[in-house]
Amino acid sequence: MKSIFLLIIVFISLTSRGNAQDLQNSSSLLEIQNLTPVRVNISEEFYQGKKSLKVVDAGENTEVKFLKINHLNFKDGIIEIDLTGKPAENSSEQARGFVGIAFRINQDNSKFECIYLRPTNGRAQDQVRRNHSVQYISFPDYPWQTLRREFPEKYESYVDLEPGVWTKVRIEVKGNQAKLFVHGNAQPTLLINDLKHGPDQQGSIGLWIGPGTEAYFTNLVVSGIE
Repeated sequence: MKSIFLLIIVFISLTSRGNAQDLQNSSSLLEIQNLTPVRVNISEEFYQGKKSLKVVDAGENTEVKFLKINHLNFKDGIIEIDLTGKPAENSSEQARGFVGIAFRINQDNSKFECIYLRPTNGRAQDQVRRNHSVQYISFPDYPWQTLRREFPEKYESYVDLEPGVWTKVRIEVKGNQAKLFVHGNAQPTLLINDLKHGPDQQGSIGLWIGPGTEAYFTNLVVSGIE
């Protein structure tokens, strides 16, 4: 487990006024003791040609499931990562391989924003499912069910995805806005112009998974934004 920190590369830019002043330097963020599993199990794996972190559901029924980077106070910035998710063995029929990034996580994990993928929806033979390939949620008050019911189509979108295949993700966060870019595309797949916790929320970043997921993460880069 000592080499896990080598799999996560974090470059912190302090030029962004949005990042808190007490950010530690990148080397301290990479130490294994600064990575905290929250209701997930982790291991080091070599997956599809890349050294990565395997993150799997520990079985509790909650949206608070991630590998959290300690002592990182992120507000505005850019998060880039290669990730993949698929339904875990013996998962339910509702499992979609939910995998993504939680950000602005507060200290006790009771508040955070999150953008995630549903990889099995990307090529489903059902257009409605395809339309729900990516999702924004805000914990605890705005789970996906509430957002879909109260704001149909606003916080979900389509992008081509395959379960278990590496996917490049970029999330830009500034003030009330977040943009999701997938596969290196120049245009965002999803735009959120009203992050529910508001522009002043800040906190850590987590490698997030949903129920019944087996996920892999590598090449995480966090930088400032002007």
